[in-house]
Amino acid sequence: MKKYTLIIILSLFFISCKKDVNEKSSSEIKGQEVAVLTAPPMVPPPITRKHNTKLIVSLEVIEKKAPITDGVDYTFWTFGGTVPGSFIRVKEGDLIEFHLKNHPSSKMPHNIDLHAVTGPGGGAAASFTLPGHESVFSFKAINRGLYVYHCATAPVGMHIANGMYGLILVEPKEGMPKVDREYYVMQGDFYTKGKYGKQGYQPFDMEKAIDEKPTYVVFNGSTNALTGENALPAKVGETVRLYVGNGGPNLVSSFHVIGEIFDNVHVEGGDLINKNIQTTLVPAGGSVIVDFKVEVPGNLVIVDHSIFRTFNKGALGLIKVEGDDDKIIYSGKTADNVYLPEGGAIQKINDVEKVALATTLEDRINLGRNIYTQSCAACHQHDGKGVDGAFPPLASSDWLNKDMKRAISAVKNGLSGPIVVNGKNFNSVMPALGLSDEDIANVLTFVYSSWGNAGKIVTPKDAAEVKSENPAGGH
Repeated sequence: MKKYTLIIILSLFFISCKKDVNEKSSSEIKGQEVAVLTAPPMVPPPITRKHNTKLIVSLEVIEKKAPITDGVDYTFWTFGGTVPGSFIRVKEGDLIEFHLKNHPSSKMPHNIDLHAVTGPGGGAAASFTLPGHESVFSFKAINRGLYVYHCATAPVGMHIANGMYGLILVEPKEGMPKVDREYYVMQGDFYTKGKYGKQGYQPFDMEKAIDEKPTYVVFNGSTNALTGENALPAKVGETVRLYVGNGGPNLVSSFHVIGEIFDNVHVEGGDLINKNIQTTLVPAGGSVIVDFKVEVPGNLVIVDHSIFRTFNKGALGLIKVEGDDDKIIYSGKTADNVYLPEGGAIQKINDVEKVALATTLEDRINLGRNIYTQSCAACHQHDGKGVDGAFPPLASSDWLNKDMKRAISAVKNGLSGPIVVNGKNFNSVMPALGLSDEDIANVLTFVYSSWGNAGKIVTPKDAAEVKSENPAGGH
């Protein structure tokens, strides 16, 4: 009798334990929410709830025509109508119910492969969706980190090359360390039939894509996505976090912010953190999280430090930092001493050599030639012809010859935004060079006297009459 009593007691104990485990398992997911999705460069707010939930993510595929640079349209295939696609933010342990909708106007079927998914194809097979249809599947976010998602419908490379990628952040259970600003930046390489800047509509070029020879390499889907009015704002003293992805489909990114050092780099979007990093690699189909504090005002320039991609293919963005100077951290230019091995007149102030003074027109042109070679030729070329689609020509320039004060302001204060030079559109960024009025007079006089320009003579007085503004940073 005692034997049977013991068996019954043990059975009831195990049943009770199993019930407790099941109740605990079911209580891990409490209620449900609709995920907040954001278009780049914005990021959804941090998750403040302490529990896990069923999170409903609804994402629509839209095929749309949009500018990849000024005057050049391209047909992008998008998640959520943007390149990159909408930013998705979930919590480690959440149960994600994913709805993928393919707009009826689409010409292609699409799906989604989320690198945050543990399961066949990252959800690709479960989400294959014809135009005018919706697919639903679910997964549990069991690994924290920053992950890429992309379309994986054949031909996979073509779908990714047309802009079908984005980022999903799986926040750790304890949340992310607090920062003042968070932004979403994703690089991609694009392949068009026409050359860089060729005006009009440009279709996808499969041969270029296979040969891995991109026409454009850009952040957030276009050359202008993070410049001009789209520059990312920040204030001196704030901490900034960039969630950075690389959709590829081919190139690895050498991600760098000119004028900043990354305090923390979450290598490849995971738990490993490196500190005090200048440039970090972001593999195609990979990510990185970088944190830094902004200490001084000016423009911080976001680049792929495989640098021809920045200045000749479009991989350039800006973080516009406003606030008070800190001359201890960064003084700006405190002297401008020209090296003249063949001699020249030197102005002395308080017995300190400061600026080379031109005493003749020939002096001014020669001094200006030195400055141009050192500071301008890399972009505008030694013959002043510039680079089509990237840097405007100075040779026979109608923009330059029409308005001397405007030219002085461009050299003194920098220039960004669209301009038309000799009938062609340009929209790159020219940083202020920190030149003295004497040097501005010299370099512009040299340019005006060269390459079929108007032969105007610019004096230091002319330069001084143009108002100086807060200079843009760069190197």
